[in-house]
Amino acid sequence: MNNDRNVSARGVLQKADPRKWKAHRFGLPAERWALLRGKAFWVTGAGTGYGRCVSAGLAAAGATVFLTGRRREKLFETIMEIESLSIPSTDCHVIEADITDEEEVKEACRRIGGLSALTGLVNNAALPPGPSRFPLLDEGVESWERLMRTNLTAQWLLTREALPEMASGGEIKVLFMTSEAGWASTAGFGQYNVSKAALNSLCSSMAEECAKKYPASDVQMNALVAGEARTEMNRASRESPYSIVSMALILLSHPAGGPNGRFFHRDGRHLSFAYSEPHEHTLI
Repeated sequence: MNNDRNVSARGVLQKADPRKWKAHRFGLPAERWALLRGKAFWVTGAGTGYGRCVSAGLAAAGATVFLTGRRREKLFETIMEIESLSIPSTDCHVIEADITDEEEVKEACRRIGGLSALTGLVNNAALPPGPSRFPLLDEGVESWERLMRTNLTAQWLLTREALPEMASGGEIKVLFMTSEAGWASTAGFGQYNVSKAALNSLCSSMAEECAKKYPASDVQMNALVAGEARTEMNRASRESPYSIVSMALILLSHPAGGPNGRFFHRDGRHLSFAYSEPHEHTLI
């Protein structure tokens, strides 16, 4: 993971109290905040953690938010949290689906298309590393396929299905939530490391294809390192998962001509991956 150019997003708010969103707008200036109003975004893994927090941030800005996950009760818990923050939930819609099932993904996309033109997609759903100390050496094919199906294949299926809907509106804003594991080789995290490295490659490769297939659309498809915070994957952390919201909204609100196929950290760092150099411009 490299950020040699040392270009960062100024004003990335890391420890925002979500109860005070009206005062800080998660670090966005008023004009950028306004760009999210009336836009529609699809968030996967929206029932917990980062997905819940990004959904709340988008709803606060006046966006329409489609919340997807497998556990219906968790999605409604997200709605309840949004309302507890004095954020209107009228334009928040629960779309229960298993994103590893291609037919369920297609049906979810059809339902969303019937409700609103889609502007963006936040690929957040993922499985954590398993309990094995040596997963690449000791675990079987079933474990490998289950993790890859969720952390990689599902992201591809969902993005591919949503692209025509986004392109019809002239904007394609996609965030792949990645991890520092995508640059790592830590023992005990092997399958997870591989899935996130592959997700990084998927992001940059799809970004290139989309730019060529949809030349009339503003394509901004990027990966965001979520970092460490208190989620179902890491219950012991003291860091709020709302720490990701500022950078997520900075990318999703970027005017036309923004980064595509680039990599960012939630703290504002611009990263390199493989042949992708750090984005050379400030974002806000």
